[in-house]
Amino acid sequence: MKTETLEAVLKTHPFLSGLAEHHLHSLVSCAKNVRFEDGDFLSRESEQADVFYLIREGEVAVEIRLPEKGGIRVDTLSTDDVLGWSWIIAPYVWHYDTRAVGVVRALVLDAKCLRNKSEADHDLGYELLKRFAPLIEQRLTATRMQLLDVFGRSAS
Repeated sequence: MKTETLEAVLKTHPFLSGLAEHHLHSLVSCAKNVRFEDGDFLSRESEQADVFYLIREGEVAVEIRLPEKGGIRVDTLSTDDVLGWSWIIAPYVWHYDTRAVGVVRALVLDAKCLRNKSEADHDLGYELLKRFAPLIEQRLTATRMQLLDVFGRSAS
């Protein structure tokens, strides 16, 4: 079995594609491999968002909690997706529950470590922000389309 370094794994994730070698090297100390079993929570709504995940393998359900219905899935993330941008925006809290659907392998990156490195190296911070901004826009657009679909059907 071939053992890969964290730097090599980070380098191959599409989210970090093209990131400068020195920035990848800087991220290594903030990263570690994690594994979740089916049903394990990766995040809980209203808890501190102190990490984000680069999904290497598997699926993650993104859910909102409704008191009368429990968790309702609003999105599913999978291999090569990114989970979490709440670590960038104060007050750094999760807005959704996320749970593993089957086995999930991911890289988890420590948010405080990344914020500190981004403050010390604004080029790194800017590179990360340039990668997260389109992701945020895509997810907000998808949510908007879901709302239009739901409310469009109920208005008929």
